[in-house]
Amino acid sequence: MNSRDRFELAQVNVARPLGPPGSAVLAEFMALLEPINALADAAPGFVWRLQTDDGDATSVPVFGATDILINMSVWADVDSFANFVFKSLHVEVMRRRREWFSQLAEAYTALWWAPAGVRPTVRDAEERLTHLREHGPTPFAFTLRSPFPSPSGEQITSDDDWLCPA
Repeated sequence: MNSRDRFELAQVNVARPLGPPGSAVLAEFMALLEPINALADAAPGFVWRLQTDDGDATSVPVFGATDILINMSVWADVDSFANFVFKSLHVEVMRRRREWFSQLAEAYTALWWAPAGVRPTVRDAEERLTHLREHGPTPFAFTLRSPFPSPSGEQITSDDDWLCPA
């Protein structure tokens, strides 16, 4: 298969924190950010993540807002991303998200297939989230609960243990 025919899984998630990054309410989350990012960087199937010179993306505006945090990364496939999210220490941080972030009424996570080697932009992420919010899961933007195969024909796993982590 030609490298132009391969695809990687891009993901974005956004959150509205209960306070600014330097606030007491976010102190523990901010302390966990570097070790969790390092865990992602070393995870099987990890390809890339959005970050500034500070090593994270907490200062990157999304949807024209400075009070929304963005996390965007690229993975080899659905399984590698899902294993990191639900079968690593990352799941412990997710379980505590309501301590640090307000609950959003609309979709805050979107996945899509990007050509191998192409790094998504914040604008790409905004378009995918908006599409998912307006149309539900489609091949253009989907979720882990409703994944679509890559354009190169990657098979979606039949092992959906990661959908309902213990």
